[in-house]
Amino acid sequence: MDAPLVRDLGFRPLEDVWREMQAFTAARTTTTRDEIWFVEHPPVYTLGMRADPKHLLAPGDVPVVRIDRGGQVTYHGPGQVVAYVLLDLGRRVLNPRQLVQALENAVIDTVAGYGIEARARRDAPGVYVDGAKLAAIGLRVKRHCSYHGLALNVAMDLAPFAGINPCGYAGLTVTDLATLCGIDDLKRCRADLTPRLLARLA
Repeated sequence: MDAPLVRDLGFRPLEDVWREMQAFTAARTTTTRDEIWFVEHPPVYTLGMRADPKHLLAPGDVPVVRIDRGGQVTYHGPGQVVAYVLLDLGRRVLNPRQLVQALENAVIDTVAGYGIEARARRDAPGVYVDGAKLAAIGLRVKRHCSYHGLALNVAMDLAPFAGINPCGYAGLTVTDLATLCGIDDLKRCRADLTPRLLARLA
């Protein structure tokens, strides 16, 4: 089985990339190669399909988009590495829970290389360091194919997270790599994350 094709989409509005993911997933066949899309988004809050709007506390001027992933509310913005995983889960013999774990473990593996001990939580998908959220995960699975993925905070303005209950948890602290260990190079983080992501999805 071929490894997923990795694409770097650069700096793109979330809504544009979301529509492209939907179109890719709708058009794919049993022979379509899996892909991973790396992208960085302008500031935006997103609400999952069943997200409770009460978790959107003070959005201010940041746009709010309701999208078709699971989970509650989160924030995307500059300084964040976003990896969208467009996979045929049947072909990879993965169920959604196993995919979530693979994404979490790829991040945990990556930041371990920076000297950071991170962990996952069964009750709240994502990656945490000393209780603070470092990476968020949200997926959609349609016809056994996934899209959306993970968002790793590298070097962000973390203030917009105060405008929400991150992932539906009031008072949850959010952190980034720059705060934890001084790593602020998105290209380096993408380069370090890619092989670990591919290994976990193999």
